Amino acid sequence: MLTKTMRAPFFKRQVLEVNNDCYEEYGEKWYEADDDPVAILRSESKLKNEWVRKTLEEKFGDKKLKILDIGCGGGFLSNYLSELGHQVIGLDLSPSSLETARAYDSTKNVNYMLGNATNLPFNDEEFDVAFAMDVLEHVENPSVVIKEATRVIGKNGAFFFHTFNRNPLSYIVAIKLLEWFCPNTPKNMHIYRLFIRPDELADTCKSVGLKNVEMTGIRPRLFTMACLISIVKRKLHEKFSFSLTPSLLVGYLGHASKLNE
Repeated sequence: MLTKTMRAPFFKRQVLEVNNDCYEEYGEKWYEADDDPVAILRSESKLKNEWVRKTLEEKFGDKKLKILDIGCGGGFLSNYLSELGHQVIGLDLSPSSLETARAYDSTKNVNYMLGNATNLPFNDEEFDVAFAMDVLEHVENPSVVIKEATRVIGKNGAFFFHTFNRNPLSYIVAIKLLEWFCPNTPKNMHIYRLFIRPDELADTCKSVGLKNVEMTGIRPRLFTMACLISIVKRKLHEKFSFSLTPSLLVGYLGHASKLNE
């Protein structure tokens, strides 16, 4: 399980609280900002969504699934999955983000709901798949979120995640470089002590009954013209992109299965 001792800060300093209130201020920025961390998340989601599609097809074939997107934010994943024909519920604590997500739902079929990831308002085994993408590093007790997600998926269902590793490199890249690159980064958007090592996440998944944990890294394509222009202007170029990598040193995503005994 993920414990406070596992999340000891890299530097000894005052314990900071993550600033999740910042998402209430985004509104249209979810889809329009180019000098804010949400622009990077939007670019990253293009690769993550495609990876999700391929992985779902490998695990479930062409079955249309009932999906829960925990911490759905502006709806990058929920709206994409709905376009693929899946039945999607997007859950978030930010009313403003949910409003934006609804506005950009071309299918008008996503059910966007206000709710807490640590106390999901759903019955046991109600979903085929649950997602917690860019969520676990924003809560004090990610093990509770993972346990709740596991509770609401049925047998042979799957849990998907994306988060950040906890090491000096991820501190530099995901916090300090982000703050330099994006002038409008909200204060305490990410807190180092809340980052999660892959082994900790895998152990937590196994402890709540998930098996076959698989992970892959994700990183920006650095040696491209779009990246160079973005760095010079400190604004994300529309062609800035990401790629998968075997390295889990910074950002990583993965999935685990809830198998029949």
